[in-house]
Amino acid sequence: MTGRRVAVVTGAARGIGAATVRTLARGGWAVVAVDRCADDPDVPYPLARPGQLEALAGEFPSVRAIRADVRDAAALQAAVETAETEYGGLDAAVAAAAVMLGGTPVWEQTDAQWRTLLDVDVMGVAGLARAAVPALLRRPQPRHGRFVALASAAAHRGLWGLGAYCAAKHAVVGMVRALACDLRGTGVNAVAVSPGSTRTDMLYATADLYGLPDAERLAEQQLVGRPLHPDEVAAVVGWACSADSFAVTGSVLHADGGFTA
Repeated sequence: MTGRRVAVVTGAARGIGAATVRTLARGGWAVVAVDRCADDPDVPYPLARPGQLEALAGEFPSVRAIRADVRDAAALQAAVETAETEYGGLDAAVAAAAVMLGGTPVWEQTDAQWRTLLDVDVMGVAGLARAAVPALLRRPQPRHGRFVALASAAAHRGLWGLGAYCAAKHAVVGMVRALACDLRGTGVNAVAVSPGSTRTDMLYATADLYGLPDAERLAEQQLVGRPLHPDEVAAVVGWACSADSFAVTGSVLHADGGFTA
């Protein structure tokens, strides 16, 4: 067993997930980094590659890479068990895995699109909670466990052509609020972090969906005047995982550059 704090992060191979792994590892955490690392036939843009996850783990001796789909409950359970057996317990779980689909009005979005978004973006978060929360509660009192889910500015605003995605991210916020109530008095908090337009592969996929030649235009509504960098969002996630975030539970941290102001 080590004295360091331990986290499981899904969607870890690139984007905000990878930035979160780096933020935590640099802060002394041990991290089990989980990612599917394979394309999905129902997602029209490339997903992370195995080499990205392996390279991330290669940066830090305290990062353990696991290839797993968040739709696989047994795989998530195995990732949590790895955290407990290899590092001695679990102190934080970060649900960063998500996909984005859309491009048409709500009434034209297909059952397949809805199923993929709900299975990955909503049930993937629920699956991590099912696997991770019991482990967080196995830490002795006084504990400072944290469950952090990546929502989106889309959880707070309607966006053209992204009705199913907006609905999925609204569901994530509702789930986090209810989870925080269920965790009352346990020393484990639940929060959502809602990024705005951030320089990730998903942002570029969104620009393609809208037919925009420049993804920077998606950040025009952000008060900061530019897309965020994944590290800037990960800094908020890292703080949410820390013991310093005790006062924040059942809440949303709007790391959106003022998008929803």
